[in-house]
Amino acid sequence: MDIKKIFGRDEKIVIGMVHCLPLPGTMGYRGSVEDIIVQAVNDAKTLEAAGCTGIIVENMGDSPFGISMDEPQAAVLSIVADHVKRTVSIPIGIDAAMNDYRNNFAIAKAVGATFVRIPVFVDTVEFYGGVIKPVAREAIAYRSALACEDVAILADIQVKHTHMLLSEVSIEDSAKNAQDCGADAVIVTGRYIGTETPMDIIRRAKKVIKLPLIVASGVKPENIKEQLNIANGAIIGSSLKIDGVLSNPISAELCQEIFDALNN
Repeated sequence: MDIKKIFGRDEKIVIGMVHCLPLPGTMGYRGSVEDIIVQAVNDAKTLEAAGCTGIIVENMGDSPFGISMDEPQAAVLSIVADHVKRTVSIPIGIDAAMNDYRNNFAIAKAVGATFVRIPVFVDTVEFYGGVIKPVAREAIAYRSALACEDVAILADIQVKHTHMLLSEVSIEDSAKNAQDCGADAVIVTGRYIGTETPMDIIRRAKKVIKLPLIVASGVKPENIKEQLNIANGAIIGSSLKIDGVLSNPISAELCQEIFDALNN
């Protein structure tokens, strides 16, 4: 799938994260679905006004993360994504739990989202919740079963907050596997949220694939221009929050700093 058809460009793509407050059934849920919707919609408006190319709606507040979502989470994430979709005119995507491709595509289909993020597409990794196996084959088949082949897959490789079970698998191996298995774009990250993605990783992944490459952790005014001289785009979340606190609203001022650094 041509990413340019979704974002209107194939370089300097900036995707802002709408980090939902904790959803029902999770440890931090505060008891109000309306509050979750209001903050998500406001964040989406701020991101669009700042100049973002797209938005991802994610249940980032649902720590500790599971590999997949339960029913209350999925229901509310769908509602929130629908409100965001009706609010903004830029493309939106869905990122559900650590690797819930089924709810990713189901919610995307229901609300008219144009892309999904799948964190563990071709790797086998371990995180605090257990082992996550790759889902490329299942995800492609499920997308076809829902008749939403027009929903693009943005696939992480060797994603943050996980450890590869086979350490000898190189970033080049993972990037080529993601491309060969049907990803529409490849995502590279640092080790944790807010940590800078090493330039070496960006260069190595970009060198071996023809797909768009997106950087998705630690993007900030000081590095965005250098990174997007190589990568096609960036996914930005914590850098747009005051003090990097994920539950805080998106800051218009921090958005402005990012775009000033990219465009000047």
